[in-house]
Amino acid sequence: MRRAIRLLPLPLGIAICLPAMADDKPVNWGLCPATESLPAFEEAPQADPKSAANREQLPTDIEGNELTGTTVIPEYQGNVVLKRGDQFMGTDSLRLDTESGNYVAEGNVRYSDSSIRMVAERAEGNQETDTHKISNIQYQLVSRRGNGGAESIDLQGSVGQMHHSTYTTCDPSQPVWKLVAPQIEVDNEEGFGTARNAVLRIGKVPVLYAPWFKFPIDDRRQTGLLYPKLSMSGRNGFDYEQPIYFNLAPNYDDTLSPRYMSKRGLMLENEFRYLYSGGKGQLDVSYLPNDSLRDKDRGRVLYNGYHNIDSHWQARANLGWVSDERYLEDFSSRLLGVTSSNLQSAIGLYGSGRSWTAGVTVDHWQLTDYTLTESSLAYNREPRFFGTWDESFGRWFEAGVYAEAVRFTHDDIHFKTQNADGEYVRTGYVHPMYGGSRLDIKPYVSMPLAGASWYITPTLAWRYTAYQLDRGMVAPGTDRTPTRSLPITTVDAGLFFDRETSFGGKSYLNTLEPRIFYLNTPYREQSNLPLFDTRAFTFSWGQLFRDSRYTGADRQNDANQLTTALTTRLIRQEDGREKLSASIGQITYFDDSIVTLNSGEAPVEQGNSAWVADVNWALTDRWTLGSTYQWNPKYGKEDLASVRARYLMPGDGVINLSYRYRRNPNDGIDQLEQADLSFLYPINPTWSVVGRYYYSLLDNKPLEIIGGVQWDSCCLTVRALARRYVRNRDGDLDNSFQIEFVLKGLSSVGQDTDRTLRRAILGYNRDDLYLVPPSNIEANDDDYDPNQIP
Repeated sequence: MRRAIRLLPLPLGIAICLPAMADDKPVNWGLCPATESLPAFEEAPQADPKSAANREQLPTDIEGNELTGTTVIPEYQGNVVLKRGDQFMGTDSLRLDTESGNYVAEGNVRYSDSSIRMVAERAEGNQETDTHKISNIQYQLVSRRGNGGAESIDLQGSVGQMHHSTYTTCDPSQPVWKLVAPQIEVDNEEGFGTARNAVLRIGKVPVLYAPWFKFPIDDRRQTGLLYPKLSMSGRNGFDYEQPIYFNLAPNYDDTLSPRYMSKRGLMLENEFRYLYSGGKGQLDVSYLPNDSLRDKDRGRVLYNGYHNIDSHWQARANLGWVSDERYLEDFSSRLLGVTSSNLQSAIGLYGSGRSWTAGVTVDHWQLTDYTLTESSLAYNREPRFFGTWDESFGRWFEAGVYAEAVRFTHDDIHFKTQNADGEYVRTGYVHPMYGGSRLDIKPYVSMPLAGASWYITPTLAWRYTAYQLDRGMVAPGTDRTPTRSLPITTVDAGLFFDRETSFGGKSYLNTLEPRIFYLNTPYREQSNLPLFDTRAFTFSWGQLFRDSRYTGADRQNDANQLTTALTTRLIRQEDGREKLSASIGQITYFDDSIVTLNSGEAPVEQGNSAWVADVNWALTDRWTLGSTYQWNPKYGKEDLASVRARYLMPGDGVINLSYRYRRNPNDGIDQLEQADLSFLYPINPTWSVVGRYYYSLLDNKPLEIIGGVQWDSCCLTVRALARRYVRNRDGDLDNSFQIEFVLKGLSSVGQDTDRTLRRAILGYNRDDLYLVPPSNIEANDDDYDPNQIP
């Protein structure tokens, strides 16, 4: 054991600095050779992050075949090895002056630790002054495939300078791309590096040149340029966005993104983020002065954040504002921007405990559809108080209550007309809108009884709703304080049967699950009650088991009905996978249901509802089929039909095919009929094609067409997409072209094609297939849903 000396700080950032802006997307290294450019050194200790953290307190062990020289200047010859914690250094010879601190390591210099491996021709310097010079270096990062070299490195403490360095994640035998910098200065204490005259080469072609840029070399964020975004579309023309990142503090930052669109002008976009122990938030602001296509200033403000007050209470806000009713349509590249007619802002205080939830919220709606007026907006709730409580009393009883108090307001209606040019303009006529307040209380008591293969839950609830309406809300002489009070009785019961069976030599568990749900609610006259936030639910499987067919509290339908349903499942015993699930159900109405939303809605007549059926079948581990079907006996035809098929190809390939049809059950008019084909088809391990054809059979026109190719290699992916899609509410189509170069382990240049493809092709990223989709019958995010059975 010799006195401790400092090992060479070689991993100060020779190339760690260059991939520090690595992309967040999962990287596929499957096309890379299994070999490493620098295999692990046999004499090196096993990489251990724990020993790396304690290395400064550990001594250095030195071994060699021969020790010559003097006590002051020992010389180690032959297989010289230095070890300290996770650090290892090997060389053919090492000469060390113990008084001055000078050293020289020559011949086959090797170094490794938990983060990097490298070889060099020569290393010399002074341990006392912490100055070093290393020559002719090749390196490889341990945690990622980054590798490269440098002619020399000069180190002075935590500051270093690299000369003629390179970085790539490609295999050394096939450097598809390489980042080359004649000079890089690195400061470990400050956590940044500065590259001068850096050039990115793809093959032998230089594609990006930066005379000077500053970058992080560790997890600390640094102010500087991020990679640009490029695209071309018929709507915006040439579209270039250059994000500039500002590291303002450890817990907040800002990204300013000037965006030039040749057909519109220069837009400034800004993203401010903050994070602290009790919450986080993000503020997005966009401003486009004098849009050339609209001849006016455009802008948008979005905020989303939360603050944890304590273990029970949280404040949340989701606020949005746009400058005009065409903003979402003009600046959204998704069909959602065309179909969205409003923008909601909400802020509130939410609480929850073991048996209760409560909150106070405020929300407001903004019109974002230039073809509509404010009459299409929902009422604002300013404010809204809600609370729920439920508790078990012994084994046999449960009790609870839903309660809500709301003040409703609404923006005045500014009427529009369509001029000779087809533009929607305001007429100047304004219709004032009035609101009111509503109190809704629904206590209940239930008796849940259950055994190993059965359950029955009778529930009795009482719903009381009272209003205080503005004078302008009702006709003179009409009651401004109407009320409604009625009982609601439900009985939910079911059985579970199962048996073991086998198909194709595999064991399965086959279940049969009959269920009935009885609902009885007496009739109450409700035509004098306003409609603030109440709509009819879309008829679906979940609607079979609700105690109201309306959202909100303004209507409670009368009912004397029984739902009968049956579900069967086929579950593979060896892994628990559900190979088949099939359900069918129908409501039988014993009496006519008189309550309706308005004169346009037909009462529910005595008889049977539409049959609701849903089937999901995994034919194999690659093929899955699904279908949802509603057959209406009143019209003798389907109200809804949906068929889905998916095939997972070997590798990452996927093919999706679906058909959707919906008819309005009240008037029998077709609402939509669409076909959707999307695919990722690998031609070979390197080339693949992607596409989507989304077509409206009702309108006889495409909604979105995507076609593209992908080329993949060990370290570079190139995606090129052509896209044609509906860009406005008039059904006009737009064209765009996107290209992206993904330098694996570094970043990507161009448009974010991965996001486009993940949205358009379900299964483009396989992990998306295993996300649980939201249920169409789940409660609201504030846990207040008085129409859901307890």
